[in-house]
Amino acid sequence: MSPYVRTVKTASGARAVQIVYSSRRGSREIEHIGSAHDDAELEMLKAIARQRLAAGQEELDLGLDDGPAAGGPLEIASSRMEHLWDALSRAYAALGFDAASAGDEVFRQLVLARVIEPTSKQDSLRVLDEAGITSVSYATVKRRLPLYAADRWRTALAEACAAHARLGPASLVLYDVSTLYFETDAGDGFREPGFSKERRLDPQITIGLLTDASGFPLMVQAFEGNKTETHTMLPVIGAFMTAHRLADVTIVADAGMISEANKQAIEEAGLSFILGMKIPEVPYVVKQWRREHPDTQIPDGHIFIQPWPAAATQSRRDQMIYYQYRADRARRTLRGIDEQVAKAERAVDGQAPVKRNRFIKLTGAAKSVNRDLEAKARELAGLKGYITNLPGVTPAFVIEAYHRLFEIEKSFRMSKHDLKARPIYHHKRESIDAHLTIVFAALAVSRWIEHRTGWSIKKFVRTARRYRTVHIRAGRHRLTAADPLPADLRDALNQIHGREGAH
Repeated sequence: MSPYVRTVKTASGARAVQIVYSSRRGSREIEHIGSAHDDAELEMLKAIARQRLAAGQEELDLGLDDGPAAGGPLEIASSRMEHLWDALSRAYAALGFDAASAGDEVFRQLVLARVIEPTSKQDSLRVLDEAGITSVSYATVKRRLPLYAADRWRTALAEACAAHARLGPASLVLYDVSTLYFETDAGDGFREPGFSKERRLDPQITIGLLTDASGFPLMVQAFEGNKTETHTMLPVIGAFMTAHRLADVTIVADAGMISEANKQAIEEAGLSFILGMKIPEVPYVVKQWRREHPDTQIPDGHIFIQPWPAAATQSRRDQMIYYQYRADRARRTLRGIDEQVAKAERAVDGQAPVKRNRFIKLTGAAKSVNRDLEAKARELAGLKGYITNLPGVTPAFVIEAYHRLFEIEKSFRMSKHDLKARPIYHHKRESIDAHLTIVFAALAVSRWIEHRTGWSIKKFVRTARRYRTVHIRAGRHRLTAADPLPADLRDALNQIHGREGAH
């Protein structure tokens, strides 16, 4: 067996570097090279151990007897997160962001630093330094931020994302909104109190995000914090279609995004849609089925189809409504109804305080349980409505397309948690818009990495950042040291760089 280098932890907490000489008969000898107390010393000792393994070769004259370094520790000239940085740079270039930003190195560094470790713009310089990247000054960063808030800059990035997603007239686009709050007391016309996704009373802004069917971001736009969700969708989609000269796309959105005015405006714009819909009353087709199948439970997964043709006086297309029944959804809903009704009964009997409960009916000072509403709620349990104006599509296609909304929810979670999108350190709208532009680009890079590797961006960054490339100055020579990559990381990097043998 060939000798090899190993690292073991000592009782003092240091890391010892050893060369192990093993024989086929099971005996072995261990040569202790030294103990390291930090990463720099560790890489130096490993380099020395590798040199000693080169037995039988000509001795390399390192020139260590010359100058002040004689007998002292070897100098580390540089240490870099080379694998991680090169992978993120590859994603950035593959998305067309180099061209879209006209090669702006400051923007590239801010975007990639945010993927590595989300923090303030000023602290991003520390992240770059730890990654081994020479960064610009903070003064330069501040000078560049207004450029990143400009519409033309954000449009160029959106065009690059649309080109990467290969959008066409039949493409599905997902839309959803979220909110980002600020720790301030008063609104300023942009940061305003409103309906908070996080149930906070602080001033906030509303973020509208448009993605393709895989959750890859296409456009982000910020709105006043008190603007309702239904007033954000059409401006974002309209701006996106105008910028990319798209005549039609298929909008997929949840019921909460759609007011009647919104749906009408979508129709007037000639757009296709797949929308979730609220069911205020038991649909006629469901009532009819129950009349024809008395004392029979609706089969799990059953889909009711209700055509809604356009009248001769209407300019809209024919529409189709699908109601799907799911037994598991019914079970969860009925359990919630039972809990709410029990609370309502206790409140009516005076055993609990009257709180917000839809099953409590107040008539003057008299309280009662609204049994009619309870009965209707139980009839609707398990039903979910979907409506589309797409011709010739199957119910399965419509429902599957709607369920793709989980991808945009994932993108929002990544933005808020992995990329920490909340602009804590920004107060002016221009700075907030610039911050969101950087987060948007970082989200695109992250989704690209995840798609190529099958890893979460958190796992990829956490794993790849541990493997550094170290350059050591030894006399007149410059040595390169690097730990061997584990197989799974090597495969992931092959997928990113498109190397032969990647699978």
